[in-house]
Amino acid sequence: MDLLNTLLDKGLRRELPTREEALAVLATSDDDLLDVVAAAGKVRRHWFGRRVKLNYLVNLKSGLCPEDCSYCSQRLGSTAGILKYTWLKPDEASKAAAAGLAGGAKRVCLVASGRGPTDRDVDRVSDTIKAIKDQNEGVEVCACLGLLSDGQAERLREAGADAYNHNLNTSEATYGDITTTHTYADRVDTVQKAHGAGLSACSGLIAGMGESDEDLVDVVFSLRELDPDSVPVNFLIPFEGTPLAKEWHLTPQRCLRILAMVRFVCPDVEVRIAGGREVHLRTMQPLALHLANSIFLGDYLTSEGQAGKADLEMIADAGFEIEGAGEVTLPEHRVGGGCGSHEGGGGCGSAAQPEGGGACGSAGQPEPGEARTDLVAVRRRGAGTDLAPNA
Repeated sequence: MDLLNTLLDKGLRRELPTREEALAVLATSDDDLLDVVAAAGKVRRHWFGRRVKLNYLVNLKSGLCPEDCSYCSQRLGSTAGILKYTWLKPDEASKAAAAGLAGGAKRVCLVASGRGPTDRDVDRVSDTIKAIKDQNEGVEVCACLGLLSDGQAERLREAGADAYNHNLNTSEATYGDITTTHTYADRVDTVQKAHGAGLSACSGLIAGMGESDEDLVDVVFSLRELDPDSVPVNFLIPFEGTPLAKEWHLTPQRCLRILAMVRFVCPDVEVRIAGGREVHLRTMQPLALHLANSIFLGDYLTSEGQAGKADLEMIADAGFEIEGAGEVTLPEHRVGGGCGSHEGGGGCGSAAQPEGGGACGSAGQPEPGEARTDLVAVRRRGAGTDLAPNA
């Protein structure tokens, strides 16, 4: 296909595809799917070889969030039967992190529900970062605490944080249909604060909320302008008890096309398969490793993931290798580059959001897929419980 040859060439040169080319990837047929994966896979291997970076989530504070994000089981008004607990103590969080690190993870992601941290919360997380780093030499720590106030990113950096995650989630045009208690601009501002403080910015999206192809392309182009070092791609887990419980729009084939599009737009950035891969990619997960160079190991914040042992076997069976603690994830030209380090069109997002993206549920979304509620399991182990974690 001329389209795939063009996108492969652009990916190897770090050149931004056109919006029309990105949309065309999402519109390819299932007959062409393996060709799409093969072309995007060459871009992935050019920049990242066959390495897979493992990340491990620790949910520091679960549930009871005052924000109304429709996709989230921890949202205001959620009736999902998730674990609810207040802040883990630093030693508890460090113990939870140790399980993931023993399983091969090189980055620990510390997450807390809520609109954003108070200064006291930043102190708590700073103590937790210190506890984890004191006990695990060389570990990367990413914080994900919501919207940041002035000076908080700098304090986290001083405490030893390496990265900060705050996802854009969906396009600016449709953001108000998903969340009303904060704005898309608030999210952009937090990613920029992380960049400004010298933290490695991590920002991604959620697919499967009823968005159009145009919305998906809009948010990925915005991410390229914002230039995070890592882009997590989440696939909606439709929790019962949330407004999006009936949104089952994804198929394994569509998930692979979305990951391929992200790779073509963000060729030299850590693309991470995040929440929902087990629910929507299912037996096609190994193919996704040809597109993404990073995954979460084990369970997620409020849902259970694939067994950690199965993750490691899947990676080995697919012919990939776990990225070691001493290996640098990003290509040499990106290391220490920060915002705008890309040539010819900026890095992988921005406040400049293209107009014209449809609202949630707009024309152009795929036909609903099969509801697989049997694959949605609430997390009952690990952080906040007395049971051993999955890692």
